[in-house]
Amino acid sequence: MTQKTPKHGLQTRIVQPADQLTPGFESFSVPVARASTVVFPDLAAMRTLDWRNDAQWRYGLHATPTSITLAQRLAALEGGNHALLQPSGLSSISNVYFGLVKSGDDVLIPDNVYSPNRDHAEWLAKDFGISARYYDPLIGAGIADLIQPNTKLIWLEAPGSVTMEVSDIPAITAVARARGVITAIDNTWSAGLTFRPFDHGVDISMQALTKYQSGGSDVLMGATITVDRDLHLKLKLARMRMGIGVSSDDCSLILRSLPSMKVRFEQHDKSALELAKWLKTRREIAAVLHPALPDCPGHAFYKRDFTGAGGLFSVVFNERYTPVQIDTFCESLELFSLGWSWGGAQSLAMPYNVASMRTESQWPHRGTLVRFYVGLEDEADLRADIERCLAALAA
Repeated sequence: MTQKTPKHGLQTRIVQPADQLTPGFESFSVPVARASTVVFPDLAAMRTLDWRNDAQWRYGLHATPTSITLAQRLAALEGGNHALLQPSGLSSISNVYFGLVKSGDDVLIPDNVYSPNRDHAEWLAKDFGISARYYDPLIGAGIADLIQPNTKLIWLEAPGSVTMEVSDIPAITAVARARGVITAIDNTWSAGLTFRPFDHGVDISMQALTKYQSGGSDVLMGATITVDRDLHLKLKLARMRMGIGVSSDDCSLILRSLPSMKVRFEQHDKSALELAKWLKTRREIAAVLHPALPDCPGHAFYKRDFTGAGGLFSVVFNERYTPVQIDTFCESLELFSLGWSWGGAQSLAMPYNVASMRTESQWPHRGTLVRFYVGLEDEADLRADIERCLAALAA
């Protein structure tokens, strides 16, 4: 851009200043580049733009230096080559659907899937003509019997974010690859730290960056990560056509949190496992669903494929306690707030009616399930809080 000279009026000089910054400034933080308009050096550069070229700047909606920096770091974290950012985890799920599936196509979804994913699939089946079918998350290679000629996408979620079953992911992806079906995993539970999906045959890793990557319970964002460039471009084109973008300010918040994510995750993991082991000794609890414990469904696959668990696990209460009593238990907790979006510093608890959330696999428990997210409080204080409320429940 031509530099504005002092002959211009005051208002013009305010709008188009001739800034001269002293070179040599350096810091650890990534600069926040806010932009809707991207300025081109000349018309030739504008006319030769190619949306497939990630190195070209086109429009602030699609990318800024801040968002690209975050995308590159997320891809590297999971061992992928490409990453796209979306304004929420659910938006990332939507990006996968609209990038890969059309009317008449079939999608297979695990019965323990994140509920909004199920709702999204039902909406697409009702209004857009896709087929959405559900499978037992422990089906393994048996998924071959469910694949049809029009099956284009298989969703994976391991473990299930409420019921915690761990699927045999390599067995499912091996079948999918042999049949030419794309697989996408919701890898939010592991944050990409303790499960590397591309090492196990997965094509797309979807993450809700709202969770551990943010770490502050104050940012909404999602990501889709791939190794294959053609698959990346399909998702990128769909994202572009839907007008999906993210805030550079939000990207900067996640970039600020990423360096501490592994340390935080490991502390969540340590405290949660200690609480889970203690809860197994309580007579009020019928089952503890923590993938690192031997009696959790799919534990053998967890032990083989994962290197840690983080702060999320569930328990099933003895069936003698009514759902109303369990609600009272949850509301009586002082250090566990009632909320869904885990991954921050504060602990959470939430009751679920699991039987109403399933269609294709039998839920073996009769008692009410409560999902705990263990934050960064002292584990002893969290245990005392639960123990107090268990005592009141038993009384």
